[in-house]
Amino acid sequence: MLESSNLLTALIHEAETITVLWQVALILGAYALAWLAARRLRPIIARMTTPADADANTERLSQPHIITPLLAWLLLIAARAGFIGASMPVRVLDIAIPLSSSLVIIRIAVYMLRYAVPGASWVRSSERAIAWTMWIGAVLHITGILPRIRQGLSEIVVRFGTLDISALEVVEGTLAVVVTMAFVLWLGRLVERRLMRLAHLDTSLRVVVSKLVKAVLLLIGILTALSLVGIDITVLSVFGGALGVGLGFGLQKIAANYVSGFAILLDRSIKLGDLVTIDNRYGEVTRLTTRYVVVKGLDGTESIIPNETVITSTVLNHSYSDRKLRVDGAVQVAYSTDVRRALEIIGEILRAHPRVQESPAPLAIVKGFADSGIDLSFFVWINDPENGTGLLRSELCLAMLDAFRASGIEIPFPQRDIRITGLPPGLTPEGGNP
Repeated sequence: MLESSNLLTALIHEAETITVLWQVALILGAYALAWLAARRLRPIIARMTTPADADANTERLSQPHIITPLLAWLLLIAARAGFIGASMPVRVLDIAIPLSSSLVIIRIAVYMLRYAVPGASWVRSSERAIAWTMWIGAVLHITGILPRIRQGLSEIVVRFGTLDISALEVVEGTLAVVVTMAFVLWLGRLVERRLMRLAHLDTSLRVVVSKLVKAVLLLIGILTALSLVGIDITVLSVFGGALGVGLGFGLQKIAANYVSGFAILLDRSIKLGDLVTIDNRYGEVTRLTTRYVVVKGLDGTESIIPNETVITSTVLNHSYSDRKLRVDGAVQVAYSTDVRRALEIIGEILRAHPRVQESPAPLAIVKGFADSGIDLSFFVWINDPENGTGLLRSELCLAMLDAFRASGIEIPFPQRDIRITGLPPGLTPEGGNP
């Protein structure tokens, strides 16, 4: 194949020949045919590659727009082979084929970036700019213009002390770092998704393994990027020493939270979905990270609790080994009440409620004797504590109130009887004269 600059020059001289027109028509036809075939194949590929439990973002990411340029590239390769067999010039195809392969690579790179950083608004907003930048670079390289630009950038040199850095080194170093980190993030995201689908592993174990894998991959990516830029990795020993001193003084709280986070994930004392009370905050554990735990209360508020607090304070895990929760309540009846009948009525009401569990069985007892009446207590067990207990108590108390009124059972209120044992001469109990 001719060099890119010679190929472009020869193409300009042959621009008006019929062979060039046929090749242009062939390229347009290949892309049109590839576009039609992609419309047929895209739903099939989506069903084969999209998991059953995938969300909307995952489904969109599973359909990257690489099918059309990939099919067109294959068609152009086949067409070029046919032209060569017919001893016809293929200079237009020699330019179109690498451009098509570059387009495929660009689409794959953009897809990997979207997959590595899902939900990031800057990725979606700058996706077109990234694709056009890569496409222009590929075109400049294929047409032979990029080497001249590289030569010009290499002549722009800035001196930092005894070190000379050219603009070309800055650009190449930046591109190396960006590409390396994008690949590492994509690979870490892929490993995390695979690990989180392993249902036979505990959720906390899956989380900690995925975090460790992502941290190791990120470290490898940083070291690789520094090596590509030309930075000696041994200089990081000084940075490591400074980091150790910083952790020992100003960053000790952050370090303690990260160490505590890995301890929580490994010992599995708290898992996703557990109902806990931490630092007087009750709710469901909705997120576990290496720095904090998110507890969502029944009122919708979310508490972000540092892992060090979880390790150093007492944690009430209401669903550690069993999700059943006991709910207590109390009611008072008058001394003239048939207490046994009142207990039977309470028991019937407790057993009739759909949230109350049959085992352990609900229980109603006499708690004691008060000034105004007899105190009764009841205990029930539920297995859905995430729905709260306030509404359950309210429904049980309303049912008892209706049943007591229907049965003539009195719920007393505080009363005070005053007995006058003696009056001064000339006064009556009504306060008047005799």
